[in-house]
Amino acid sequence: MSDLEEKLDGLRIDREETPARPLPRWIPVVATGLFVVFAVAWWLSRPQAPTVRTAAARAVETGSQQTILNASGYVTARLQATVSSKVTGKVTEVLIEEGMVVEAGHVLARLDLTNTRVSRNLALAQRDAARAALEETRVQMREADLDLGRARDLVAGQVASQAQLDRAQAEYDSLVARLERLEREVGVAGRQIAFWDQEVEDRIIRAPFAGVVVSKNAQPGEMISPVSAGGGFTRTGICTLVDMSSLEIEVDVNEAYINRVEPGQKVAARLDAYADWEIPASVIAIIPTADRQRATVRVRVGFDELDPRILPDMGVKVAFQQAATGAARSQTLVSIPAGALSTDGEAEVVWVVTAGAIERRAVSVDQVREQEALLSAGLRPGERVVIDPPATLAEGDKVEEIS
Repeated sequence: MSDLEEKLDGLRIDREETPARPLPRWIPVVATGLFVVFAVAWWLSRPQAPTVRTAAARAVETGSQQTILNASGYVTARLQATVSSKVTGKVTEVLIEEGMVVEAGHVLARLDLTNTRVSRNLALAQRDAARAALEETRVQMREADLDLGRARDLVAGQVASQAQLDRAQAEYDSLVARLERLEREVGVAGRQIAFWDQEVEDRIIRAPFAGVVVSKNAQPGEMISPVSAGGGFTRTGICTLVDMSSLEIEVDVNEAYINRVEPGQKVAARLDAYADWEIPASVIAIIPTADRQRATVRVRVGFDELDPRILPDMGVKVAFQQAATGAARSQTLVSIPAGALSTDGEAEVVWVVTAGAIERRAVSVDQVREQEALLSAGLRPGERVVIDPPATLAEGDKVEEIS
């Protein structure tokens, strides 16, 4: 080997023998931190899915009935009472509040029982005294019976005179009459106690029927009376109780159109508070008298099914209906909120949410009533539509729904 080759071999680096230098520890930490920062920045800067309000389409049956008369009235309770006491007294306890549901017989309030209890205790004492006098008379009667027997024996042995026998007989008869009087007095005392027991019960005011307390009219310390006391501060009732199962509608119909109404007729009712909610109802009765001043006849309308949203004295609009004839055949339409309809040129469209994405759908509109639209084609019951869709919506956009 030449000297040059030896020198070159001496300069060659043996990589298998040279140890690798480890990376500094801060490099992985910094790299991880940068990755987290970039990931958070991307998450915050990514396009957000818009939030839209949606509602489900529902099927409705139309065409089988048509409206022949519209009217307005109020929800009333057939069973409603201002609960008062049978006697005048001072209220000591009120056990109800507005909105409380009570059962028949539930204690609503109590009146002062001080004088009533004193009178009842007096009646008890009089009954006990009458019973004691009755027992004493029975003892005297037994003694008089023995005296009468001895007098008879003496008269039979001609030892005593007939006058002595007559006196013994009179004494016995007198005690018999007295015993009968005292027995009646004990009975009278018992009835007197029953009277005061009823007086105690009358000062406990109970619910006459099951219902809901809609107003509380008296407080402890106030006087209450079953009759009105003019100019005073006496209350005439503890509370007003309403049986919610007796709610119905009272409508005043112009007498010129009363011939369009008949018992059992179908009615579509809408509460002023829930204008989008159509409530099935039917005519209960037509009150057989007219109001001379207003030229109206009162009609009672009953709800086919009650709902907690129906409250007494709510305003309600009713549409009296009759069976459709001719071309107005029964058909099933799809109901959506009117705000879900949009116009694209001459076409009516809705935006349907399917699996979180927006789909534009052309529909056929049959009719629009106030805040409800009825569709004859283009949408199925149960599909969710966007209410008041924003102008930036586009086909295929992802959205977040709120009801």
